[in-house]
Amino acid sequence: MAIEYVDAGTAVGNSTLSGIIGIAPPVAQGVTYERILNARSEPHNWLTYYGAYDGQRYSPLNQINKETISKLTPAWVFQCGSVGLHSGKSTYSFEASPLVVDGIMFVSGWDGWVWALDAQTGSLLWQYRHAIPYDVSLCCGNVNRGVAVAEGKVFVATLNAHIIALDAESGTKLWDQTFGDVRAGESATVAPLIVKDMVIVGSSGGEFGVRGHADAFKLETGERVWRCYMVPKPGEPGSDTWPAEGEAWARGGANCWVTSTFDPQLNLLYFGTGNPCPDFDGGVRPGDNLYTDSGVAVDVDTGKIKAHFQYTPHDVWDYDSTMEHILIDLDGQRLAAHFDKNGFLYILDRTNMDAVRVAPFVDRIDWGEVDEKGNATAKVFPDKEGDPVHFWPGPAGAKEWTHACYNPNTELLYCPVQDVGATATRRRREFKESIPYWGAGVAVDLEDMAGSISAFDPRTGEERWRWRNDIPMCSSLLTTAGGLVFGGEPTGEFNALDADSGELLWHFQCGSGHHSSPSTYSVDGRQYIAVPTGWGAWTEGFLPGMLGAGQGSGLFAFALPE
Repeated sequence: MAIEYVDAGTAVGNSTLSGIIGIAPPVAQGVTYERILNARSEPHNWLTYYGAYDGQRYSPLNQINKETISKLTPAWVFQCGSVGLHSGKSTYSFEASPLVVDGIMFVSGWDGWVWALDAQTGSLLWQYRHAIPYDVSLCCGNVNRGVAVAEGKVFVATLNAHIIALDAESGTKLWDQTFGDVRAGESATVAPLIVKDMVIVGSSGGEFGVRGHADAFKLETGERVWRCYMVPKPGEPGSDTWPAEGEAWARGGANCWVTSTFDPQLNLLYFGTGNPCPDFDGGVRPGDNLYTDSGVAVDVDTGKIKAHFQYTPHDVWDYDSTMEHILIDLDGQRLAAHFDKNGFLYILDRTNMDAVRVAPFVDRIDWGEVDEKGNATAKVFPDKEGDPVHFWPGPAGAKEWTHACYNPNTELLYCPVQDVGATATRRRREFKESIPYWGAGVAVDLEDMAGSISAFDPRTGEERWRWRNDIPMCSSLLTTAGGLVFGGEPTGEFNALDADSGELLWHFQCGSGHHSSPSTYSVDGRQYIAVPTGWGAWTEGFLPGMLGAGQGSGLFAFALPE
């Protein structure tokens, strides 16, 4: 049987490859802003990066639950493979969160890949690959965290800092806009977010001395709507936290390389921002260095900063705060929960970004102290040239970019924890465009480490339970109405825990480590758990002992037997 096959967005003739049909049903035509606003009302789908705008990574599906989990089994596996040379000199990793719309899955891979799959069988419908320069400057691996879907289009950000719209039925490219300067070291790894008639993205490249920003584009045409720089230029609010002389602000970092959350009632996007540049060497940038290492509330219509909270002022530990802000409503308060690299859980009032409470979420913290209002006092830091300093947590943090979650039934937050330290030796480096602007030599501990999946009460910051591991936990978590928390291990196990007690109820060895964001959906009444696997990226930063471990490139879908 001859069937049309669409590859790289262009029809290339006929193919007799089984399961490749070259076209997807027009399900994405009906994905509107209103549907994404109410994403949790259609739990059979996973319409946006976190499952919903609030970032909770919670699904109301409950077919897979504490009683049935023991029967969970692989339903299908999609093997993505690795082709040719990879952009950048670091490793690649499968870090995406799959989206599902009425039985069709849309997912991105490393090196410019996007796939449309039959979510029931794993069969390939179409694929697209964006050509990326081999020598693009990448800090932390050849990765991409996912796509957005709306109005018949699939949107993806590329390593060389383009935002591209594809036809969701065929994979054909519809428009292509550049939003970063690769010559300066900018790149993009973020999953786009659809809000109203816009697609929202953020830049990467903070390790190369760029000025971080978020951007909004018209989803229909690609026309830019606004740009929000996260480092103020002289004269703007916050500019007094940078040196008055020179151009430290112009290469100050604060990149938004993880997808924001969104409160439609307040009309605010909540971005986390990255480290200041240069990493570790604060001597060339005295001051608090706003809005690095911050939670920043941005008006979605104008791109103007409305409020902020800085977690680590004058960061000299590489404590990016790009991680998610989980929006929860408790006891009449509109809150945002954030687990920071610096080892502290922050509960903020998201109307003004003031701290409500602060509590540690990892055992070993010696870099500094943070009081109940979030005021930080530094204690251990690399302040002398050539003098090694050890500190906890290390630069990958007590939690990396991978996401925590919140279950509204248990009213608990769940966090993947990394308990690992590092030694940094400050080294002055002069700025040169597109060359890493890295102010220290860093050695992450090879031994004396631990990890966990831990549950916390947002009302008190108290840890309620802990599932312990002897190595850091480096993948995003997912929680469901079935009373479960799902998360993968670096060694390949994919686990399901009891959301109330932390008891391990089920596990499956996937053959490669987990560094992605699982999602869940259902087709014809059958619930699936979708899990990209593939170890890699900035492994030397969070688990150097597993450098060289099998990278893998499989997307598993688990379900109960039919």
